[in-house]
Amino acid sequence: MAKKINDVIKTNNSPRLHLDAQYQNLLNDIKSRLKKSQLRASVAVNHELIQFYWEVGKLIIEQQEKTKWGDKLFDVLANDLQRSFPNTEGFSKTNLKNMRLFAKHYPKGQFSQALPDQLTWTHHVVLNQMLEPDKIHIKQWYAEKTLENGWPYRELQLQIKTDLYSRQSGHKLKTTNFKDRLPSPTSQLAQEIIKDPYKFHFLTVGGDAHEKDVHNGLVGHVKEFLMELGQGFALYGTKHPIQVSGKRFEIDLLMYNTKLHCYVVCELKRGDFHPRDAGQLNFYLSAVDEQLKMPADGQTIGLLLCEKKDRVIAEYALRRIDSPMGISEYELSKSLSERFESILPTTDEIEAELSKFAKEIRLTPTGEDDEE
Repeated sequence: MAKKINDVIKTNNSPRLHLDAQYQNLLNDIKSRLKKSQLRASVAVNHELIQFYWEVGKLIIEQQEKTKWGDKLFDVLANDLQRSFPNTEGFSKTNLKNMRLFAKHYPKGQFSQALPDQLTWTHHVVLNQMLEPDKIHIKQWYAEKTLENGWPYRELQLQIKTDLYSRQSGHKLKTTNFKDRLPSPTSQLAQEIIKDPYKFHFLTVGGDAHEKDVHNGLVGHVKEFLMELGQGFALYGTKHPIQVSGKRFEIDLLMYNTKLHCYVVCELKRGDFHPRDAGQLNFYLSAVDEQLKMPADGQTIGLLLCEKKDRVIAEYALRRIDSPMGISEYELSKSLSERFESILPTTDEIEAELSKFAKEIRLTPTGEDDEE
């Protein structure tokens, strides 16, 4: 058997095919075409499923308009469909209601033109439940961000809840000097990446906490911190030391952005923004440019995070600074007392109980609950 395989791979005096460059090109071409074909097939299947759900939702809306059927319809219909198609998922009472909501948001089926085909049904459900029907352009924005960042549906929920669209898309004025200090299109990309405010709701500190407490909390939740900063940020160092004229200084957070291809110096300030904070950040930017920046790197950017800022004061502070810099606010979660934290169930505990409850309940054809 080994001799037969060897004869197929190797001719009389020729090298092994898998070492031949032309053969590798053929193999890679086939692999590439297969992956593209698989992707097209999965997208097609996903599109057909979502199209089917829209059609079901449309039928439900039309029948409810003709008859006096109320929400009881969903109990009976879900039970009958599950009995008729026991091996097919997606016919729960909740999902049927989501189909109706989907058709209500897109009465003419315009979802296929407005949103990417790769968007899953669960993502569609989140968009429809959390955004109004007339916010199609905002849905499209979140859909594109979902595909760009690979967000699972829970992350999409969080980003909508914290209003990422307003914080990142430029619909709120941001205090930066990027337009005047960076070349286009880098300035536009930098402006899009910066948010205002940043929401560090994963972090709970007391009202009398200092900057070092917030800093240590962000480092302790570095994954959540980087997710809130956005795509492309990588943490280079915390309390990063630099030497200038024999004296030691520490940068709160030094990052590198893979989209902008540059270092980002992040300084954290508790309380209100003060013009001297911009001067300190400018000093650090000069040091990073001199000591760390390589010729292939873009211009180092500064990001000053404070609890509050007066926009006019911030704009005055940035006006004569040559380095690209942005000033954003941040929000922390409000702490609960230990007594309440020990009483309140976690999200996982709630979901586990709901899942257990769902398994114990069986819907009858009349739609009434019947315990097993």
